[in-house]
Amino acid sequence: MAEYLPEGCLLRTTENQNCLRSYFTLQECKNNGRIVEAPCIICDSKHNLIVDLGCMRGVIPREEGAIGISEGTTKDIALISRVNKPVCFKVTGFKRDENDNIYAVLSRKSAQQECFDNYLSNLIPGDVITARVTHLEQFGSFVDIGCGLPSLIPIDLISVSRISHPADRFYIGQNIYAAVKSVEDNRICLTHKELLGTWEQNAARFEQGETVTGIVRSIEDYGIFVELAPNLAGLAEPRKDVSVNSHASVYIKAIIPEKMKIKLIIVNSSNNTFTDNELDYFITSGHLNSWTYSSSCSDKTVKTVFTEDF
Repeated sequence: MAEYLPEGCLLRTTENQNCLRSYFTLQECKNNGRIVEAPCIICDSKHNLIVDLGCMRGVIPREEGAIGISEGTTKDIALISRVNKPVCFKVTGFKRDENDNIYAVLSRKSAQQECFDNYLSNLIPGDVITARVTHLEQFGSFVDIGCGLPSLIPIDLISVSRISHPADRFYIGQNIYAAVKSVEDNRICLTHKELLGTWEQNAARFEQGETVTGIVRSIEDYGIFVELAPNLAGLAEPRKDVSVNSHASVYIKAIIPEKMKIKLIIVNSSNNTFTDNELDYFITSGHLNSWTYSSSCSDKTVKTVFTEDF
């Protein structure tokens, strides 16, 4: 099966650049139905996308800009937002403009339809896939799961450690992994936290008596929750000189697997510490039938069951 990637992943590959060398290489792409990428430079007043192919200009007519545009189920903002970004497409033909210059006629919709038919329509809950973050909202992160087709990771499924906004975990343009949570009416919803490790896997990275860096995620009357890893947080004793999302040096007072708790003491905190939001994954491929976060010696069970009943 061909590999269908988020937009931008093909752009700088040797194979893609070879496709854009000349009229003849583009003609070959037309003949073999190859999906190609190039930067969109203009969305004109009729919402046609103008693409810089290097060797010539390309035009994606509005109705070929995305699945659902003709039907009205996809809004034109999906086209406008592609300016200054890579777009995928198939070459469907060539025409001459008013100055007798040849330009390529392209279809992003055709590339998306092939991606859906050959890849996305075959996904089931529990499948682990690649994705690219496209934009962030308070309620979750929108991602490209192939050829510009969108999906959503709700904020509560991004990590076990709670965050106030998806920007606390992701940045736009970030390549990530995700698991299919559900498929309903051809809409794919994703989850992310299951790929970031269980309580035991994350706790094994730390030792009692260590002093490490964490991020303050929540301040309560009874203590301060400090994130040590995206899927692991500990509780520190209350103090007044910290704020949410500040970075803190914390002393690990105790690690208690049977209660899935880590007791911390905050040594100091700062709002100026650098973080790059890059993630360490424990799972990057394959399929999950279920995933258990809780430790093997804990009475509490925290589990995700992936079902194909959709």
